[in-house]
Amino acid sequence: MSTPAANSRVHEYYELCKPRVVMLIVFTAVVGMFLAVPGLPPLSALLWGTLGIGLQASSAAAINQIIDRGIDARMARTCGRPLVTGTLGMTESIAFATVIGLAGFVLLWFAVNPLTAVLTQFALVGYAGIYTLFLKRATPQNIVIGGAAGAAPPVLGWAAVTGTVDPHALILFLIIFIWTPPHFWALAIERHKEYADADVPMLPVTHGIAYTRTQVLLYTVLLFVGSLLPFVFGMSGVVYLAGAVLLSGRFLQYAIRLKYRPVPGLPMKTFGFSIVYLMGIFALLLVCLLYTSPSPRDLSTSRMPSSA
Repeated sequence: MSTPAANSRVHEYYELCKPRVVMLIVFTAVVGMFLAVPGLPPLSALLWGTLGIGLQASSAAAINQIIDRGIDARMARTCGRPLVTGTLGMTESIAFATVIGLAGFVLLWFAVNPLTAVLTQFALVGYAGIYTLFLKRATPQNIVIGGAAGAAPPVLGWAAVTGTVDPHALILFLIIFIWTPPHFWALAIERHKEYADADVPMLPVTHGIAYTRTQVLLYTVLLFVGSLLPFVFGMSGVVYLAGAVLLSGRFLQYAIRLKYRPVPGLPMKTFGFSIVYLMGIFALLLVCLLYTSPSPRDLSTSRMPSSA
């Protein structure tokens, strides 16, 4: 039987992987898999692709905590993480991140396809290396530039099933890429003093809260437009369109209130809804595909306005 100490140890490794973030990553990757082909994706690609992407995402999250342990110790939101509290040591955390990262890469390379393995590795390096090690500490546009790595999962899922990167997959990438700044900047507004104390140049720290509120609103407007693209390009139908308009309209309402009628607690409510929003958009895509909508076709045959 497992002991309380062993269970606690497992829980610390589990928290090192940022499980809630990884679950969202894996979910968007799985939606990419289902959208990639008519009918259901091959079971082997679905199973091994999901596991491999999940392992590499967990490795990236662990590396992020290893690199950011000094920043995490200075912020209330993150001061309870395992490396900060000392419940996990550096050596074992590095070993754990390395093992699961290598396992994910090998699994994707041999059980899925080399393209997915390479793209997923690029995403890991982009997030854990380029964003965490450099961009986060170097520029207030860290979230915008580094968001490319976080937007990759649907592309990875698509590649796992087809072995290619289709323009439709890039539409899914674009939605997450546009979503990332207002999502994180809402949090940064709420925690701007902590970021300032930790010497992290988030946008509210370098340009002020009022400017950041404006940027959240502008990106949310852009996201509203971007969320319509799956319908425009024939990836989903009117049920998705209706749901996307409702979700995007609600997100826009939060952004407008944040800009023009800010009240205490609103940034965190906006941040919380942004997570619900992304899950909702991708859930709509999946549900509409399974029950009401045709599979995506080449852009040349999608529902683009005719020039005739």
